[in-house]
Amino acid sequence: MPTAARMIAGVLYAVLAWYASQLIKPLFPEGTDLGWFAEVNAGIGFLCGWVVAGARAGGSWPAAVSYGLTTVFMLTLWGLLVHSFIEMYYKSLRMLYRGPGEAVTDIFGMMFEFGRMMLTVEVMGTLLVGGVVAALVVEIAGRNFR
Repeated sequence: MPTAARMIAGVLYAVLAWYASQLIKPLFPEGTDLGWFAEVNAGIGFLCGWVVAGARAGGSWPAAVSYGLTTVFMLTLWGLLVHSFIEMYYKSLRMLYRGPGEAVTDIFGMMFEFGRMMLTVEVMGTLLVGGVVAALVVEIAGRNFR
């Protein structure tokens, strides 16, 4: 059911995901065509904010910190999975795999590679601090807009 807390959570985590994407872009090799990278991450951020953080709003402050970190974890996990799947799809169109098993296995290898690439203090700090701050704002919204 749509609530103000869910909408605020969706928007805040979409903005956080978009901003983190802007921090990640320079980490890719030069000349990489990222296309809709930031926009896809913003969409994933909106969905994670709506489903994870927005649904849990209205509890306690420690719970807000907890679901803020959970939302950031889910945002990161789904972002890595989606972008690895997209990359696997483009590789499979170029016939770079011998079979479907190799393609599926490569998704997890790319998730690990992309995750390792984004492990910088700037990106992870932004995600962790931004996720907790966004959750505290969502908690305020959950308490005030019933």
